[in-house]
Amino acid sequence: MRNRRSPRTFLEAVGYFADRDQALQYVVSLRWPNGPTCSRCSSTDVSFLSTRRLWKCRACQKQFSAKVGTIFEDSPVGLEKWLPVLWMLVNGERVSSYEVARTLAVTQKTAWFMLHRIRLAVRTASFRRLKGWVVVDDEFIMGSPRARWRPSSRASSLARKTWRAAS
Repeated sequence: MRNRRSPRTFLEAVGYFADRDQALQYVVSLRWPNGPTCSRCSSTDVSFLSTRRLWKCRACQKQFSAKVGTIFEDSPVGLEKWLPVLWMLVNGERVSSYEVARTLAVTQKTAWFMLHRIRLAVRTASFRRLKGWVVVDDEFIMGSPRARWRPSSRASSLARKTWRAAS
């Protein structure tokens, strides 16, 4: 799945993740690069139930999906709707719940729920924070919010774009 070209625009992302099986395979390849493992007993001896898009562990006989233990868990919204919204937020687009609702043909309440789940996951320890010098679109970002926009000791062309860590 990773050898396919990743979507570059939002419309490409919607088309790329429109197929439920392709969206599932994308999440599975990211979550379990070495193959699915049981979320309960960590066994790798599992079988796929294609009619329900679930895995069944042969060791503990429990069923699990790719959504278990993620922000998608307990959500009736399919991965084909979640992944374009994640793509939109990861690629730096500021988006409202009304825009998501119109684009993905869901209610505004569902779009609001999805956006808030993603924002909550980013705010908590679910995501690892970047450390050290980070280059994002030719900008160097480092440090705490208190020390932002102080001139750095680097070259003058970078000084306007550099944040410095407070010591």
